[in-house]
Amino acid sequence: MGVLLVGGTAFRVWQVARIDDYTPADAIVVLGAAQYSGTPSSVFEARLDQAYELFQLGVAPQVITVGGKQDGDLFTEAASGKNYLRERGVPGDKILAVETGSNTLLSVEAVAMAMRAREMSSAILVSDPWHSLRTRTMARDEGLAAWTAPTRTGPAVYTRESQMHGIARETAALLWYQLTHFSADFTYTAQQ
Repeated sequence: MGVLLVGGTAFRVWQVARIDDYTPADAIVVLGAAQYSGTPSSVFEARLDQAYELFQLGVAPQVITVGGKQDGDLFTEAASGKNYLRERGVPGDKILAVETGSNTLLSVEAVAMAMRAREMSSAILVSDPWHSLRTRTMARDEGLAAWTAPTRTGPAVYTRESQMHGIARETAALLWYQLTHFSADFTYTAQQ
């Protein structure tokens, strides 16, 4: 039974990772990742580039960047993401930086709260493909109508090894979340 549960969850992680849903939404939500003195890591940059493309396609009128900062950082992930998108040409008033969240669950909870305060209820989530099912599950648990359009570039998808690592990581994290409703963000090692 355990093998079936783990295998089935891994299959769903892989299956949802392949979905690109461009259904119009209230906002495009970009999950944060590492940033270095305001410069997004390659993982975060790939997510931001995907959000930029979605915004250019008119999928949503608003982009939300989310993520806090580590001790000693000068920028939050959200502020770093907002600055990056502004430099690409997205108007600043179309980007909301939710500057909190040190893991996926806290970030999703903060975004849901910020969206409810602005009477927004639907979101297209942008992260790595393997992160899509867990992020979507958490967003829906927070009452958002949520679907995914993950990045198809960046270290998370470069090699079969990084893909297998991502699927294994997210399978474990999703099973933990479904069991406990706590976050289980593990260290990401795909050369951020």
